[in-house]
Amino acid sequence: MTLDPQAKAILDQIARSPMPKMHQVPASVARQMFEITCKLTDMKDLPIGRVEDRVIPGPDDTPLPIRIYTPVAAPSGPLPVLVFFHGGGFVIGSLDSHDAPCRLIANDARCLVVSVDYRLAPEHRFPAAVEDCLAAVTWVARNAAEINADPNRIAVGGDSAGGNLSAVVAQQLRDAGGPRIMFQLLIYPATDALHEGLSRTANAEGFMLDKDLMSWFFTQYLGDGGGVDLADPRFSPLRHPNLGNLGTVHVVVAGFDPLRDEGIAYAEALKAAGNKVTLSEFKGQIHGFCSMAGVIEAGRTALVEGAALLKEAFAQA
Repeated sequence: MTLDPQAKAILDQIARSPMPKMHQVPASVARQMFEITCKLTDMKDLPIGRVEDRVIPGPDDTPLPIRIYTPVAAPSGPLPVLVFFHGGGFVIGSLDSHDAPCRLIANDARCLVVSVDYRLAPEHRFPAAVEDCLAAVTWVARNAAEINADPNRIAVGGDSAGGNLSAVVAQQLRDAGGPRIMFQLLIYPATDALHEGLSRTANAEGFMLDKDLMSWFFTQYLGDGGGVDLADPRFSPLRHPNLGNLGTVHVVVAGFDPLRDEGIAYAEALKAAGNKVTLSEFKGQIHGFCSMAGVIEAGRTALVEGAALLKEAFAQA
């Protein structure tokens, strides 16, 4: 595989930067660094029909901020809805960091997008993020009429940690008897903390998400006391004993990503369990390329492709 020139330019710029790495600073500083990076590299000036920030009840009635995107020239009647969970290792990321991808998906898939500002670690450790995301999807289903959503056409999606949360939420809601998730958009998802694929070692250094940053994310989210079972399906969805009846799934992976092999493994396992699955591998890309779609053209290509498949699934429901 050959590294995409646009991705290489980003990596070269990072290598020349005198700034510390994210895992070398407190989480609060890492969040600021990530927000700045997203503003510099994401898509600019994307139109949207309407954006509404709201706060809904989270677990135990804790406030849970969400952002609702209505597409440009929205069709009349209730719209299908994608509940979106941003990436960032369960530690960084926000509604603002992933604003552009949500706008693109809403417009291209002709759906509502409800982006969820779930609680972050280390202030709120596992399984707080899972609980918030479950609460958000449940709220959307129960309050669909209030936001002009179709409760029978609900999808989940996200990148990296958000892809992990999407997979976990789909499994947990299936096990609980609903709400039904009809489509999952999993963008370079983390699916198995214990995975031993070649990509973990081959891409351990120099490709955005390195082993030190991954370890730091894990420690922030899980704690360093060893009290969390890494095989818990709420953290490693590939380890769930039942991968059937999870709807239609689209998985995106990047060739130079440590998470590549576990993303492919999850797609293959879902397909073997009888689900309808598509897999897109962007061989020359790095982890996070969809969040950098303003400077990496393949990021926009991947988002457009995912939105098209989402739109098709909604139309067939």
